Amino acid sequence: MRLIESILADAAAIASVRRDLHAHPELCFEERRTADVIAGKLSEWGIPIHRGLGTTGVVGVIRNGSSNRAVGLRADIDALPMTEHNTFAHASRHPGRMHACGHDGHTAMLLAAARHLSQNRNFDGTVYLVFQPAEEGGGGAREMIKDGLFERFPMEAIFGAHNWPGMQAGQFAVKSGPCFASSNEFRITLRGKGAHAAMPYNGVDPVPLACQLVQSFQTIVNRNLRAIDPAVISVTMIRAGEAVNVVPDACELRGTVRTFTLEVLDRIEQRMRELTEHTAAAFEASAEFEFVRNYPPTINHPTETAFARRVMADIVGAENVLEFEPTMGAEDFSYYLQKIPGCYLLIGNGDGSHRDGGHGLGPCMLHNPSYDFNDELIPLGATLWVRMVEQWLAQPRP
Repeated sequence: MRLIESILADAAAIASVRRDLHAHPELCFEERRTADVIAGKLSEWGIPIHRGLGTTGVVGVIRNGSSNRAVGLRADIDALPMTEHNTFAHASRHPGRMHACGHDGHTAMLLAAARHLSQNRNFDGTVYLVFQPAEEGGGGAREMIKDGLFERFPMEAIFGAHNWPGMQAGQFAVKSGPCFASSNEFRITLRGKGAHAAMPYNGVDPVPLACQLVQSFQTIVNRNLRAIDPAVISVTMIRAGEAVNVVPDACELRGTVRTFTLEVLDRIEQRMRELTEHTAAAFEASAEFEFVRNYPPTINHPTETAFARRVMADIVGAENVLEFEPTMGAEDFSYYLQKIPGCYLLIGNGDGSHRDGGHGLGPCMLHNPSYDFNDELIPLGATLWVRMVEQWLAQPRP
């Protein structure tokens, strides 16, 4: 493994920053203290900063030489609304808030890279350090773009990374094309007519209608889509009734839809709407159908993915750069990739054995109350960012 010596020398200090952020988690669009810490470190290292994009975002700018070329690196900075079960010294001090996805570690890796790049400017061009709020459901990437991220900081490409528990520390994984799915929500309100449960023929029962729809939605995947088009339709909530002897007059269904392409998503939304409307009519009921599109699919660009794979192989060896199996999880880095070329990659977080004594029961998985980021990744992730900047700006313009 070919790590940068100066980054290794600074690793303990950056890990201390990471643990401070872990102890003080902040939710989407509320990352004020986090942004202050980031801005303070960048300013300490002489890096110009810009604040306020996406409400609490921070962008650092490092320039060198005369080239007008530029590349972007992104780290997400927000935490999750959940209570931590760990009791080690840097555990969350705020019940109901936790860095359970490693955004504190992503921030630390980019800070470590920023420090090295500011002190060792072995590149000709500009690197934009994008510290983004509100990845966890708030669409912070979308909001930074709305606030003029790419107009104010024009970059040829953007790269991001996420730690991945269960994958060995010292390994990377990446895939060209779709790697994370779109995330979408639906809410369906079925309206019938209430009645006594002993005399259901006097009403219109929405509960059998709901059961019919749950089953019918699964036929969309196996009968309306091609077998090679992955998709998941999950009805996760059914709400109806207040008493066991009353046929309710309404029933609500809620859930999510995940796809890797917008074309498949269009087809699913169309069929769900049709099935809802026509099945409700067949049951002599009415229906209200709402479909909300949240994050689009994350689709890596081929050229940037091939570039990232080469740089990773230079650092850890080609045998430690794995082909990532796409996941139906979602990631708002997708918004960047809709606008400019780029690549989103994974860095192994290990099996959880890195956790200090006092960690909670259960695995060290993402969104788990016993999770903690592996600080051993900070030098590796920072080395990757530095080498990507140096090699991207050194290659011929794409």
